[in-house]
Amino acid sequence: MAFVEFRDVEKVYRMGDVEVRAVDGMSFSIERGELVVVVGPSGAGKTTVLNMLGGMDAPTAGTIKLDGQRISSFGEAELTQYRRHSIGFVFQFYNLVQNLTALENVELASQICRDPLPASAVLGQVGLAGRQNNFPSQLSGGEQQRVAIARALAKNPKLLLCDEPTGALDYVTGKQILKLLQDTCRATGRTVAIVTHNSAFTQIADRVIEVREGRASGVRTNDHPADALSVEW
Repeated sequence: MAFVEFRDVEKVYRMGDVEVRAVDGMSFSIERGELVVVVGPSGAGKTTVLNMLGGMDAPTAGTIKLDGQRISSFGEAELTQYRRHSIGFVFQFYNLVQNLTALENVELASQICRDPLPASAVLGQVGLAGRQNNFPSQLSGGEQQRVAIARALAKNPKLLLCDEPTGALDYVTGKQILKLLQDTCRATGRTVAIVTHNSAFTQIADRVIEVREGRASGVRTNDHPADALSVEW
């Protein structure tokens, strides 16, 4: 059984008489420990897929499973627990609490989980051992994104979901963040999914899911993923 399963998933938004099919019969699977890139143009349904997989939105139809749990049938209380304990989120913008230090930002996430990782140790893993007592305003954009990644990892999640994690960063810093995500996946065996419009990112993936018009238009695996620092775009 695959670690993540999407089966005939649909997501329909209704606004009055208007019906929008954001996801239209999507199916794919992901194996445990894979680095996955979900790629497609704006409006293709990528973020809707991420939101449903992360328990922030529910499908209109179809089945979504993570590690054997059928999350598509969860109620609101179960989804809250699922988001809290099973999923780590990294977004384009860092969403750090400005009056808390880097360490305190990471500790915020670890305080709500069953089996968190030590906040200080995780900051060290993302290269910020010497910046733990700095506030976000004292950190560069790349350093702030590293704090956001550490915050997600400190939850010790089953799945790390990253929505355009380099979108607010310059080219060089963006490559460093991609490398960090790739190394995290390899070192910990954690399953990582990156949602992006940038097709160059597919070079680093174990599995690529191409999304077009609400469907998985192509799913393929890379036998020899590229090192993130070698990717050009």
